[in-house]
Amino acid sequence: MAKRGGFPGGGMPGNMANLMKQAQKMQRQMEEQAKEMETKEYAATAGGGAVEVTVSGSKKILKVKLDEEVVDPDDVEMLEDLIVAAANEALEKADEASASAMSKLTGGMGGGMPGLF
Repeated sequence: MAKRGGFPGGGMPGNMANLMKQAQKMQRQMEEQAKEMETKEYAATAGGGAVEVTVSGSKKILKVKLDEEVVDPDDVEMLEDLIVAAANEALEKADEASASAMSKLTGGMGGGMPGLF
């Protein structure tokens, strides 16, 4: 009579324990990477460098730098557009750096293992 359940040969429980250790190690590395990302800064410019926005890895705007010539009281809308453009580009840089760092840790498995990451 065939044995129900269990793992034939007894090899799988050891592999499962090893897999769990690797997952825990990866989780610690991801947490460390996330903390490191928070300390990094990403800057982007718009209007030929007239507007510069710096954001943190945790997606907080840290600094907005404006050249005097871009501050025109008769054209506030242009300045607003430049700030939005620079801020969005800086945030995209932060996102790309974060995705790249996480991809290095997971070896590209994140998308293939729903619920794990």
